[in-house]
Amino acid sequence: MTLYRADPKDGVAWITGGSSGLGRALAKQLASDGYVVAVTAREEDPIDILVAEAGSLPGRIVPCPCDVTDEKRMAETVAMIENQLGPIALAIFNAGAYVPIAGENLSVRKFRNLYNVNVLGIVHGLVPMVRQMQQRGQGQIVLVGSISAYFGWPTTAAYGATKAAINLMAQSLKFDFDKINIRIQVINPGFIDTPLTRGNGVRMPALMKPADAARRAARAIQRGGFETTFPRRLTLGLKLLNLLPRPVCHWTIERLTGWRKRPLSFGRDPRKCREDL
Repeated sequence: MTLYRADPKDGVAWITGGSSGLGRALAKQLASDGYVVAVTAREEDPIDILVAEAGSLPGRIVPCPCDVTDEKRMAETVAMIENQLGPIALAIFNAGAYVPIAGENLSVRKFRNLYNVNVLGIVHGLVPMVRQMQQRGQGQIVLVGSISAYFGWPTTAAYGATKAAINLMAQSLKFDFDKINIRIQVINPGFIDTPLTRGNGVRMPALMKPADAARRAARAIQRGGFETTFPRRLTLGLKLLNLLPRPVCHWTIERLTGWRKRPLSFGRDPRKCREDL
């Protein structure tokens, strides 16, 4: 059986984290492809300008505000989209947060917040979404990960761990989703120039513009396999690097990011950081 792949004539595309960066650009790209795109972002992250920009496109963008950390509201959002706009044929879980983690200034709060957004924020939408798709006998789900899932980068102890969890989640679910005709994909982009990445304090090789990343993500949705990663000049090299001994990986990443030259005092004095615990 050929696994289902979404088409605008089948229903709505839903994307979380659509107020900026890759999510915003991808929502616009999907509207260009003819989708009615339900865009979920927090109420304090308005998308009015994005809705207006999509006014002349073949599809349209409809704001569906919700905080992905709110389990009840996410289930209600799925129901609202399906009742008011139509069946969700394509669900893209893109919402994500990043805060740098310094080894000399660890914070339980930061770890918890990133897991709540990046992992549970997916689960809160995935569970009610899969129920609906299973009833229809078809659907397509896309999880947006990151190349930080491959191995540890400086400052990404929490962020990279959440993206690794997303990849493993998708790999595990694929075995069962294939049987119920739900296509699941993971997109692991490299560095994208977004508000999320600008303050990370790490040199970012092969930095991409959001519009370029969105076009590649849209191609992956239309005809890609289980995993898509880009730009290849960076990500294929990293995959090969991941096969080498860990000391070689650590040595290479330190130089690739410029981290070896940075002082240890990336975070604050740990003796003054009890408010972060």
